[in-house]
Amino acid sequence: MKTLRRRLPGTAVYVTALLLTAWWLKGQPAAERARFMRHNSSNVHHMDVGKWWTLFTSGLVVDGVPALVGIAAVAGVLGCAEWRWGTLRACGVFVFGHLTATLLTEGALWLMHVAHLPGVPTRARDVGISYGLVTTGACLLTLADGRLRRYGLPLLAAALTAALLYDQELADAGHLTSLALGTLAARTGWLRTAPGPAHTKPVAPDPVGADASPSRHHPVRGDAIGADHRSTDHRRSLDLRAR
Repeated sequence: MKTLRRRLPGTAVYVTALLLTAWWLKGQPAAERARFMRHNSSNVHHMDVGKWWTLFTSGLVVDGVPALVGIAAVAGVLGCAEWRWGTLRACGVFVFGHLTATLLTEGALWLMHVAHLPGVPTRARDVGISYGLVTTGACLLTLADGRLRRYGLPLLAAALTAALLYDQELADAGHLTSLALGTLAARTGWLRTAPGPAHTKPVAPDPVGADASPSRHHPVRGDAIGADHRSTDHRRSLDLRAR
């Protein structure tokens, strides 16, 4: 566990924040939970009044699925990304997906609101972790090898498209936007040059170095045997002369 915390500090901090928020919300009455969601939603109204900090605080709430399920998904996807790319790159992709998808979806509503189009929801409940999660997952699948990339990314795209056609919610459009952002981020050199987890590989001995090293520092076995034969012949020649 200590090794994981050292290798995945970004995931550990974010998962802890999500757990604390979920634990606090669970102990609050329904009215207080609704008020918290309302005040931390990154919607058109908050953009109008200058509450841009909701772009960040909206990502501290798990919404739409059970809290533990969402937190486990974050731990798995963000943890895998941080293990492969490092803390800066993984957290950068997650935040990029969360902020950009939110700005694109809510920005479209804001433009319609500015144009005075009727029926534009300005105080929509818009909180959750899904935009950053989908972006990071799509990025991982795009950079994966083999069948995981061949089948994983199309299956994710099909599931998100089906959800959009069925629910027709703004968040579903944001999920498809996040998918596109993830595939786009995977094509940048910033991630393709990211260092993976360190693996220690055995180094094969250099045959040239292996041959040269003994000759410089230690006698080769064959040379030693030849030297023994020469010294024996020399002693025999001395004995013959003495006789």
